[in-house]
Amino acid sequence: MSENKTKILIVEDEKRIARFLQMEMEHEGFQAEVEGNGRRAYERIVQEPYDLILLDLMLPEMDGLEICQKVRQVSDVPIIMLTAKDEIEDKVQGLDIGANDYMTKPFSTPELFARIRAALRIANKDDEKDIATLKIKDLVLYPGRYEVRVKGELVELTKKEYSLLEYMLRNKRQVLTRDQILSEVWGYDYVGDTNVVDVYIRYLRAKIDERFEDKYIHTVRGVGYVVRD
Repeated sequence: MSENKTKILIVEDEKRIARFLQMEMEHEGFQAEVEGNGRRAYERIVQEPYDLILLDLMLPEMDGLEICQKVRQVSDVPIIMLTAKDEIEDKVQGLDIGANDYMTKPFSTPELFARIRAALRIANKDDEKDIATLKIKDLVLYPGRYEVRVKGELVELTKKEYSLLEYMLRNKRQVLTRDQILSEVWGYDYVGDTNVVDVYIRYLRAKIDERFEDKYIHTVRGVGYVVRD
């Protein structure tokens, strides 16, 4: 968040609605800009530092769902989707691909502002937690949220898979032996087959490398494993 006014982009192709929202936003003390073209909106979102996006679903050239999906590959900016559609499928799809909230037109302005404030509060808290994010290429691990995302998509990991990945990311580009991994992730008192490391590496590769068709976890034959670009 900037120290100046909170900057909001209103992505809405109906000029009357867009102008109304912009006036209401500015009245509330926000800095509000409007974009009616989907493709241009996406370009602006990834190039300019907005604090929140109000995103209509039906737009020319690129619809709101596609914009949201593409933005989530590069940014965690809060997105509230606005649409005339009320089908549950649209709401679920919007939230699944990364929207923070969803409002159906017509909506009450006070409720919209309440949701904007809530999204901004959560974003501020996440910013504080995410100072120590661990990253490699398109993979981001959020220690404060116990969360992993690759190319913006959430990756579901078990507790042990998460611990293994976190340890490797904290030592990225450093080759780790199986004994080192066992000691740090499973504990010095672990009694069992060292093959457990290989098994969990396979689990991670299936969920990350294979799913996203990119290589994050590398094998160094005769030594161990390393996470690197």
